[in-house]
Amino acid sequence: MTTFIALLRAVNVGGTGRLPMHDLKAMCEAAGFLNVRTYIARGNVVFETPLSELKVKAALQRALADYARKPIGVLVRTAAEMEQVLTKNPFAEAAPNRTVAIFLNEPPPLDTLSGVTGKADEEIALGRREIYVRYPNGMGNSKLKITAASSGTARNMNTIAKLVELARRV
Repeated sequence: MTTFIALLRAVNVGGTGRLPMHDLKAMCEAAGFLNVRTYIARGNVVFETPLSELKVKAALQRALADYARKPIGVLVRTAAEMEQVLTKNPFAEAAPNRTVAIFLNEPPPLDTLSGVTGKADEEIALGRREIYVRYPNGMGNSKLKITAASSGTARNMNTIAKLVELARRV
């Protein structure tokens, strides 16, 4: 049995993709996932299953498309991978609410940094299947655009730490 963390894209953010977390939990349970827990209303879910990452992702995408009548992006990590995202954060000394990991399905392209626009004082670093960004003055006023991150989803380090903690308790 593997503990996974699934991150949904564009759910309950700015009024788009409305999905109550009790419905997400029910979808996961209907897919056969065990010990399902959601965290905040942003599409974060922790669970156990013997399925592979690809099968987990496919099952969630099918259930979500049926529910929303449109595709919803899903990014999946094992609990161990999520813990590595936290421990390998290159901006660990920065405020955790001002540092994000943008989760991708594949490793970031080698030319990721050359495709960045609108950069001011933000710092960017590449991870295994993540892009780390530190926003010293917060995300609210940032004009930063990372082309390679367009199909990803971001979570701040506080959220990642909480998901890691939840995964340890599954």
